[in-house]
Amino acid sequence: MRKKTFGAMGLTMVLATSVLLGGCGNNNEITSNTSNQQATPSAAASGEKSSAETKKMTLWFYFEGKERFDKIKTLTDGFNKEHPEVVIDPVYVPFADFKKRLSIGLASSDLPDLVIIDNPDTAAYSAMGLFADITDRLADWSDKDQFFPGPWSSTVYDGKQYGIPLGSNNLALFYNEKLLADAGVTPPQTWDELKVAAKTLTKGDVTGFGISAPANEEGTFQFLPWLLSAGASFNNVNTPEGKNAYSFLADLVKDGSMSKEVINWTQSDLMKKFATGKVAMMINGPWQLPELKTTAPDLKFGLALVPKDKEFASVLGGENLGVVKGDNEAEAIEFIKYVASPEVMKPFDESFGYFPPRKDVAADPYWSENEQLKVFTENMNYAQPRGPHPKWPEISNALSEALNESLTLHGSIDEITQKVQEKIDKILGK
Repeated sequence: MRKKTFGAMGLTMVLATSVLLGGCGNNNEITSNTSNQQATPSAAASGEKSSAETKKMTLWFYFEGKERFDKIKTLTDGFNKEHPEVVIDPVYVPFADFKKRLSIGLASSDLPDLVIIDNPDTAAYSAMGLFADITDRLADWSDKDQFFPGPWSSTVYDGKQYGIPLGSNNLALFYNEKLLADAGVTPPQTWDELKVAAKTLTKGDVTGFGISAPANEEGTFQFLPWLLSAGASFNNVNTPEGKNAYSFLADLVKDGSMSKEVINWTQSDLMKKFATGKVAMMINGPWQLPELKTTAPDLKFGLALVPKDKEFASVLGGENLGVVKGDNEAEAIEFIKYVASPEVMKPFDESFGYFPPRKDVAADPYWSENEQLKVFTENMNYAQPRGPHPKWPEISNALSEALNESLTLHGSIDEITQKVQEKIDKILGK
């Protein structure tokens, strides 16, 4: 906890965010829960290190549950053991309060030394002055060349490095093996093949294909693979490529191959439809694998890359590890290098259900030879981050609202893409 400074832009964004979130937030304090506090490494380490000899630091994260707390604690414990001059405490902050507390912390100079943060938020908080520019201090770090381009770029804002990727996930095509075999359909690899397969598989109360398309970040997360595969980008959608992405999905609704209810489905809702055989193919992520195994143990399903238009594409989920500006930047950088080392990252990402952002770790047989996981591993070559841009939340809202309008057939695709482009240009100050 120490003095921080930030510019006028940061102050404006902080206050705006605080006001917006203040209405829906709660009064939770930034503390570990009771059980967590009892298990903090500082408590364990205090018996071994004199407080006069050690520098105390904190790491904020938002993962719920003691099991996940213990996994984070494993990282800090391991570092603390190798660095007797430092004790890093992991501190749980509820997800609903996380951004608000960071914003208030910027204004009140009450911040941690390290933050685990959703990867699209890295750029926003870098622009607000939360994270330290560590570009020069990683210049000679040879490990940086091992990271996949997508996860690595999610830690870069305005050409400068503000953290490292901690763990990643992405989206792929899930397909019901029996439904496809009964219909004589092979897993589609292209948009043209997907259109034919989805139509063929649509019978009775079964729709051939489904995505999750609510008008929020979840909808944008599911839409980006289509936008990127068509050759468009998040800030340039009123193009033939952008129109193609919106119209392809809208056409699936028009011909009945995809339910119009997808605008109300979360990714969990979609998984349940797939698990009960009501959707033959869906786009979803690896975090659904454990629940599918539990809720539909007899379901035989396969996985494939998201079908492509011009090129394969997926979107990047996961978290980054950022170094907060302050007096303890040097020790914080040593910590992120420790976490990024293969011998630490491999067991952590495996236990956490992540896909490694490092190529050498991802090549481990655990990810590269498992029939289900290896599809998501291959996807790491194509997965791109959301943004990165400090105004990503506003851009994301515009993209998902346009997806909602296109799937509900509210206006022509030309009108919808023109309107969303105007919104995005205004957000970007063009």
